[in-house]
Amino acid sequence: MIHHTNEANHSYVPRLIFWELTEGCNLKCIHCRASAQPERSRDELSTDEVFQIIDQISEVAKPILILTGGEPLYRPDIFGIARYAADKGMHVALASNGTLIDKWTASRIRMAGIKRVSISLDGASETIHDSFRGIPGSFHAALRGARHLQEEGVPVQFNTTITKHNEHELEQLFELAREKKAVALHLFMLVPVGCGVQIADDQLLSAERYEEILTWFYDKSQAVNYEIKATCAPHYYRIMRQQAKRKGLRVTRQSHGMSAVTKGCLAGTGVCFISHKGMVQPCGYLPLSAGNLKKQNFRDIWDNSPLFRQLRSVEQLKGKCGICEYVNVCSGCRARAFSHTGNIMEAEPYCTYHPTRRSSL
Repeated sequence: MIHHTNEANHSYVPRLIFWELTEGCNLKCIHCRASAQPERSRDELSTDEVFQIIDQISEVAKPILILTGGEPLYRPDIFGIARYAADKGMHVALASNGTLIDKWTASRIRMAGIKRVSISLDGASETIHDSFRGIPGSFHAALRGARHLQEEGVPVQFNTTITKHNEHELEQLFELAREKKAVALHLFMLVPVGCGVQIADDQLLSAERYEEILTWFYDKSQAVNYEIKATCAPHYYRIMRQQAKRKGLRVTRQSHGMSAVTKGCLAGTGVCFISHKGMVQPCGYLPLSAGNLKKQNFRDIWDNSPLFRQLRSVEQLKGKCGICEYVNVCSGCRARAFSHTGNIMEAEPYCTYHPTRRSSL
């Protein structure tokens, strides 16, 4: 019999908040979650509205706040926003494509209190990256931006979404991260939302191939001296435990900081997403509203949203996720379940594991 955690009795604190400050972006990435636009939207939250929401968040927690987009550097008030959040005790990071970061911008990023910048690379070569990003020269511009940040003492992380177009460059991506002295490499499994819906049939790997890559990724994690993490791949937390057990190793949880290792899907339990319009979602890939910050307080949405309460109840998980002994370390990707079935509590469709119905880990 599986003993599920009684989620209703636990206190939930937002540890990571992703904030899409704008949909505006200078690139045309074919897998973009946000379906980014070349111009900023008129219905973006104003600077004052952003400050008010930061105040509300700070009354609930001091999370890692990841300012993203689109391209967040499209907003001229980005440095003031980052500084305001940092002064409220939040650990502020920036998610950028890197191409707009010159020496002056890198200096402003440092002075704004931003602790880390993640730069998206969709391949280890100019040919692969630029074809996916839609703009020639974006690969070298991203690496140049990374160098400017490092010269200012700002740690740089590389993010890569794994699809058919770049799976053959994984080894080279690890080498590139080492060569460029990135502090971290995060691999993302594609979630078919936004522009990702359009390329899912052509670019989404099979469940079996993801299993192979995530197993290989764990082995690589034992051999590199920088942080690596699988994102939007909750079953990696199962694979970590399976592989560690085979090798006689122990998986330890680190619950704080940029390199936190906690559990798989944290949507609505430790993570949420704020859109450029103020809509709160469980994550950036799950297009369901838990509330709107133009009308509601952040604490009320976080504590009382029926959507969040549902996601916090593992007893409601269906299919093999509902009976899996790894449910409390994985939970499956709720966004892929929703995209595949229309039900956020259905089984993760890109997991090959068959539960053994042993006691929960």
